[in-house]
Amino acid sequence: MLQDSAPPQVHDALPAPPALPGQGAPRDVRGAAFDWIDAAGAERRRAGLVRTLRPRPAESPLLDLASNDYLGLARHPEVTRGAAQAAHRWGAGATGSRLVTGSTELHARLEHELAEFCGFEAALVLSSGYAANLAAVTALTSDGTLIVSDAGNHASLIDGCRLSRARTAVVPHAGPEAVRTALAGHDGRALAVTDSVFSVDGDAAPLPALAEACRAYGAGLVVDDAHGLGVLGEGGRGALSAARLAGDGDVVATVTLSKSLGSQGGAVLGPARVIEHLVNTARSFIFDTGLAPAAVGGALAALRLLRREPQRAARAGEVARALHGRLTAAGLTAVRPDAAVVSVRAPSPEQAVRWAADCREASLQVGCFRPPSVPDGISRLRLTARADLTDAQIDEAVGTIVATAPDRR
Repeated sequence: MLQDSAPPQVHDALPAPPALPGQGAPRDVRGAAFDWIDAAGAERRRAGLVRTLRPRPAESPLLDLASNDYLGLARHPEVTRGAAQAAHRWGAGATGSRLVTGSTELHARLEHELAEFCGFEAALVLSSGYAANLAAVTALTSDGTLIVSDAGNHASLIDGCRLSRARTAVVPHAGPEAVRTALAGHDGRALAVTDSVFSVDGDAAPLPALAEACRAYGAGLVVDDAHGLGVLGEGGRGALSAARLAGDGDVVATVTLSKSLGSQGGAVLGPARVIEHLVNTARSFIFDTGLAPAAVGGALAALRLLRREPQRAARAGEVARALHGRLTAAGLTAVRPDAAVVSVRAPSPEQAVRWAADCREASLQVGCFRPPSVPDGISRLRLTARADLTDAQIDEAVGTIVATAPDRR
């Protein structure tokens, strides 16, 4: 229920209450409420875990292996034109929540084409992939539900578990037998949640085995396919399509429009009855402003471009495998990529930061993952294999990473 705004007088300044017997006058401690932040900041600095914002220029001389623009579509002329045309026609913002004024014909078109492309009955577009995960997990659970969550899941799935009123069992990474064991001990509604491709190391979840475990106990399966859409499956249709699970009545997928599709936003895909349920119950959909028309237009243009040029998906995988093969041949420790993420281990958080900075000085932009962002506490460089990288750029990137490695300076 929405509450009316409080009358203005409620917020007027009131005189300080009189001091109680034996109590001194109220102290002026303005600013003291957040003094604890200084100690927390100092601890972060000692641990080498300080993060800073670095504005990205419109035109950068750096070779980019850090962004999630897997297919190189974020600046593609068709995609930017689709975004601009949508903004001109529908306005800069959505103007309200999807249930009030925030839905346009463009939103409905994107939902229809995205569901059809990925092989699902219906789709629902939200303002981010984060919001999509919150919507799916919280709306499909309740007090009596058991959620079985992979230990390597993205923060948005973890937060969805926390915000739900369900009991959550965290199971070892990529362990379908552990999922089966957790479900066997529960009587009632249950849901297993997992990334399709894990964002830290780029390894893929064993989706067929997970689906089998869920079906043995009547549990639903929610899969975050943020790093699979546009890279895995025929023509980039995603990990669920590759696993032949897309469209199944007990499977729900979430995706982001900000990675392979080079735009912004997220979506939930699944059976029509699930999508209708989310429209009526998912708080991160109901109470959030709709996705801006420009982002919808850009994502729709990117999706249509991918349909015409399915080779982009295959190329992203080729680039990932080339990076992995060359780096491991040079003696570095890298995780074999199942999609477009290549993870290269670093000796420590401090050395990971220095390594990434040295790459940047050599005109190469790479990701740097450190605790607490990594569940295993191991720092690493995180490389994204973009489909538009040339062989010469792959050579350049590998040469820079190897030359700046901590044990080779």
